[in-house]
Amino acid sequence: MSDNHVLWKNLGMDLETHDLLCEALPQAFGDVYLSQEHRPERMDYFNMVVADIHGIRPAELVKFQEKGGKVVGSFCIHVPDEVVLAAGAIATGLCSGSQFWVPGGEKVLPTATCPLIKASLGARFDRTCPFFRICDLFVGETTCDGKKKAWEILSEDAPMYIMDIPQMKRDEDFLKWEKEIKFYMKKLEELTGNTITEEKLHDAILTSNNKRRALQRLNSFRKLDNVPISGRDSLLIHQIAFYDDPKRFAQMLNTLCDELEERAKNEFSVYKKGTKRILLTGTPLSIPNWKLHQIIETSGGAVVCEEMCTGIRYSEALVNEEKGSLDEMVKNLSDRYLGNIHCACFTPNRARVDDIIRLAQEYKVDGVIDVNLKFCNIYDTEGYFVEKAMREAGIPCIGIETDYTDEDAEQLKTRIGAFIEMLQ
Repeated sequence: MSDNHVLWKNLGMDLETHDLLCEALPQAFGDVYLSQEHRPERMDYFNMVVADIHGIRPAELVKFQEKGGKVVGSFCIHVPDEVVLAAGAIATGLCSGSQFWVPGGEKVLPTATCPLIKASLGARFDRTCPFFRICDLFVGETTCDGKKKAWEILSEDAPMYIMDIPQMKRDEDFLKWEKEIKFYMKKLEELTGNTITEEKLHDAILTSNNKRRALQRLNSFRKLDNVPISGRDSLLIHQIAFYDDPKRFAQMLNTLCDELEERAKNEFSVYKKGTKRILLTGTPLSIPNWKLHQIIETSGGAVVCEEMCTGIRYSEALVNEEKGSLDEMVKNLSDRYLGNIHCACFTPNRARVDDIIRLAQEYKVDGVIDVNLKFCNIYDTEGYFVEKAMREAGIPCIGIETDYTDEDAEQLKTRIGAFIEMLQ
């Protein structure tokens, strides 16, 4: 029995079912990623992370726990990793992007629930994801009604903590979010037995900002006329950012960016001249959801930006790094995590529309594709404002609804291919 199988067995996983996932992932990864030409050599690290995504990092987390450490899993970029780091714990992402987990979620959730939520619960209840077996605490949030009720179901099987995100951005809402962060700090101090000090919180802010800076550096290359890295590879890197050790991730990404710097100096592009530049906006694309990028980039398009949680929204804004009291640094966290993340859960949400227009200009895009995961009502409804604003700004835009299956792949190829052809 391999080391990974021993690890998974000790975590109480369903090995037989999990093996089916392990058999399918390499083929999918090869078709989407290894089939590309002119990939940067230093993508090798990120290839390795995905190749053993249920082995290397889970083994590190278990080893950390054996030394008394705690692991905290979250589903949303509104939950501040800095607080987890300051408490001496490890933060890991838990969003699930595979159809493999959806049937397990449908055992306890209505079919008309977004696949991301169904996959998250399926990964836990079917015991087929090590990250969902390892966590000492699961942190949910109130970004949509589907999630709020799903967390109630998940709490029957896992230790849950809920952060109540305000639905507006008034002064009183920022104060409320500060209180929520402080409640979260207290919970983590109870979980870990560690005290969150000013020094620890400041160090955690610097660590998280350095990861964001590395991602910002990556995205800056995508603004160039000659883009040195594909949208598929950029998406993969953003997805891995939720799982990997933050300091190691920043180091490895900066090493890759050094290679991209050389490519930029030589005006090297992974795309053919004249390839149409596409901005994606909408619901997040959690690992291993690579379907849309694959279709776009094999249909004559180049994905140069994602106005998504698995994209620009995750890294564009930094937390104020000025060292102050705990109250002052919590305010800085509130300003960043509430003020600079424009999820469709907010009302009104003109800031997101403004972001899309700004990013379309910065990344010199030819068209926008507004993506909605099936049954995600908040993004589906907000699509009205997005598409209206794009028309008014003269930016070609189409809206697409999809899920994790490949049943609509041919239809999407036809629609996206026609859209890109129109941009010619």
